[in-house]
Amino acid sequence: MRSMINTEKIIEKVILVAVCEGDEVEAKDSIDELAELCETAGAQVVGQIMQNLERRNPGTYVGTGKVEEIADLIWETGATGIVCDDELTPAQMRNLADALDTKVMDRTLIILDIFAARAGTAEGKIQVELAQLRYEMTRLTGFGKNMSRVGGTAAGGGGAIGTRGPGEKKLEMDKRLIAGRISQLKKELADVVSHRELTRAKRQKNGVPVAAIVGYTNAGKSSLLNKLTDANILEWDALFATLDPTTRELFLDNDQKVLLTDTVGFIRKLPHHLVDAFKSTLEEAKYADYIIHVVDVSNPQMDRQMEIVYETLDKLGVNDKPVITIFNKVDKVLDEHDYHDLRADYTVHTSVKTGKGLDRVREILAELLRDGKEYVEKLIPYSEAGSIAKIRENGELISEEYREDGIFIKAYI
Repeated sequence: MRSMINTEKIIEKVILVAVCEGDEVEAKDSIDELAELCETAGAQVVGQIMQNLERRNPGTYVGTGKVEEIADLIWETGATGIVCDDELTPAQMRNLADALDTKVMDRTLIILDIFAARAGTAEGKIQVELAQLRYEMTRLTGFGKNMSRVGGTAAGGGGAIGTRGPGEKKLEMDKRLIAGRISQLKKELADVVSHRELTRAKRQKNGVPVAAIVGYTNAGKSSLLNKLTDANILEWDALFATLDPTTRELFLDNDQKVLLTDTVGFIRKLPHHLVDAFKSTLEEAKYADYIIHVVDVSNPQMDRQMEIVYETLDKLGVNDKPVITIFNKVDKVLDEHDYHDLRADYTVHTSVKTGKGLDRVREILAELLRDGKEYVEKLIPYSEAGSIAKIRENGELISEEYREDGIFIKAYI
């Protein structure tokens, strides 16, 4: 699959095409986001077309009259392709390509393209390639321009019923090659998943709580992790700037520590190929003890983005966990409102850039860690003094007093 992200100076000029099936505001927000995705992938958006339909045309996505309008706009703008705001079926993609004689892409393809360019770790690259191949496999067809189904004969006549032409032979070969590569990648990913599960088990055994940082793409998750833990991971004002999960220790003022794990950003219509491939990564939230939900208050689509995050968490089975919602980037808004999240246990107004509100985030995490512990006052004999080190590691040692008969402690354990 050829990447749209340019290594040369050739820039794709694309026209965005969308179907509105009812909610015009949602459709407009979605196509605006698609424009941002295309720009992230290195393309120049030169036009937009939206059509109101009860349902998408099964043959050409938009109506036949709108196809003619798109053709005219391609000629006027010199566009090199179109990008549709939904995942197209193989028939829709083929029919549009035939009618328009231009490159046809969909939202899923653009997101896969961005993921392919951003994946840095071996795991990320495996996950992206697996998603790409699954997408490509569903689009292999024997009826395209380059795959004639008609077989030839020595006399030059048409092939008999059931005769397989060269196109179909190539199709079968492609399918076998892709299926073989998918099988190999699944095995490699299974090894990675096994290692991840061992890491999770080790964390649980050590008793160190985990907080997963989730949120819409470009909400400031990586910036938060950097600010709290000096993780030194990439920060970039762009969609899907980081894909690979990063886990770092955060030491709190009361000698407690929590592991913070950054996760891949969520987005509208996140392709199911990616959800399947990145399931082990996304499930970091499922196995975490706490959820830190980062929200970009400067984004006018903030409320809808919050809904999408919770919808995705619900699909992953992430329920009944304490949620801290961080309303980030308050430094970018003129009037700081009293933002609320009804599904959150705690809310904090922050600016990761300036550091505002981050002390409160640390306080909340300390409170959550303390809620799961029991307060004790106890005299520990000197012969058992080694147990105090365990309390320091897994609990919260308030005070210790050395007496003749032992060490008197106050602690949460």
